[in-house]
Amino acid sequence: MRVVPVLAAAAVLTAPRWLPQRVVALRGKVFELVNGDNAITLPGERFGPEEFREIYSHPNAGGRSEGAGLSDLFWYWLSPGPEVHQEHIEAGPRYDDVARTTQRFLAGSSASLAATAARCAAAVLDEEVRGDVTAVRLRDLMMPIWAEFNYELVFGEPCPRRARDLIVGNATDVVNALKCTGLRHPERRARLTRYLRARVEAGDVVHDLPATLDIPEQVHYLQGTFFNTSVVQLSEAMAHLLLVLAQHHDVQQRLAANPSDERYFSHVLDEALRVFPLFGIAHRITTGDIDVDEHTTLPRGSVLCFSYPDYHASGHRDPEVFDPCRWAELSARDVPHVPFGIAANRPCPAWRLSPLVMRAVTGEVLRRFRLDSSVRHTRSLPSRGPCLLVRRGAPERGTAAVLGLLRVRDRWEDVECSLRQLVLGTWMVLDARRQRLAGRYFEQPPPGCPAHR
Repeated sequence: MRVVPVLAAAAVLTAPRWLPQRVVALRGKVFELVNGDNAITLPGERFGPEEFREIYSHPNAGGRSEGAGLSDLFWYWLSPGPEVHQEHIEAGPRYDDVARTTQRFLAGSSASLAATAARCAAAVLDEEVRGDVTAVRLRDLMMPIWAEFNYELVFGEPCPRRARDLIVGNATDVVNALKCTGLRHPERRARLTRYLRARVEAGDVVHDLPATLDIPEQVHYLQGTFFNTSVVQLSEAMAHLLLVLAQHHDVQQRLAANPSDERYFSHVLDEALRVFPLFGIAHRITTGDIDVDEHTTLPRGSVLCFSYPDYHASGHRDPEVFDPCRWAELSARDVPHVPFGIAANRPCPAWRLSPLVMRAVTGEVLRRFRLDSSVRHTRSLPSRGPCLLVRRGAPERGTAAVLGLLRVRDRWEDVECSLRQLVLGTWMVLDARRQRLAGRYFEQPPPGCPAHR
């Protein structure tokens, strides 16, 4: 009779070891249902890493949203704005107009952009981190920095606190929904939409907005591109980068001692984004047949799911090991490494800007703090990157005990978070299928037709 309670207690006590992995696998099954039977994952059973770049670069692999069930889910997470977001809008005059506009905002001298990023980082770090030893969530710490930075790109002036709070609230809501750790909050997003509309109508934006978009669409373009994607992706990338520094003290010390060593920083960043790519899956829809070889053709309308983690892990010795020194003998052009996408198929428009400004922010962090962390580091990072910041010159007394507590808390949070992701993720998948945001959009007349809206 005592066997059942003992087994139950053992299952509970060992849950951090076995439950998260099983829940992740179950979540994967749920999301496979979204892809449907026609989705092709690369690399995978049919195509290896050697075909990944070739197929991704093919001109007929350029369809973005129309015709894929997965699009309904991404539009659901990113609404409002996916219909005019540079990453999701289909090819044509509107896409070209939006892409040109984005480049105007991102243009500028390297020195000026780095100085802006460093200034924003210094202000936020000095405001948010006051103690000698401070426990933070790295993604949360980075969000205000990139909110202020993107605000300056768009409006050309320092970011007021009210605007920063609106931007961070929106970006946090989006990324929590994407990671299935929280549901969407439409009113939180709508507050930022209303603020941006007032600024657009007042003519406060530093560059002309896409002429092919009306005012609501211009507002959604700004919100989705700069105050959602840019803030979220830069915050995620910095959280991964700082967390690997916190767990690899030799790398951290070398960067802190040689902040001007651009080459070594690029090796560290390349390796961080190789092991922890920001994207799990990038999906594309073929707009025409793709002849892979004389025996294999991918027909028009195929849904291609490009797996960044699997591709980045291929062709490397000990791919799970973080080792920036491997890049001393490698070139990102010659190995499976596409942290900013493929040049021939909508690469990240900030591929030049991101490493530059991330280096500036990393320098401000390391100038003030030593970093340490004992938590599990995963690509999706639902924990938001728990970390200790120890102010330079301050004693490290007591940090070992705090790190022990962080480790225990992280393991049990992982259990709770996994279950929450399963429940919320399943609910959002079903709700996205019900709403069919992408599907219903493409059932309307093309943009520009009188009956479109």
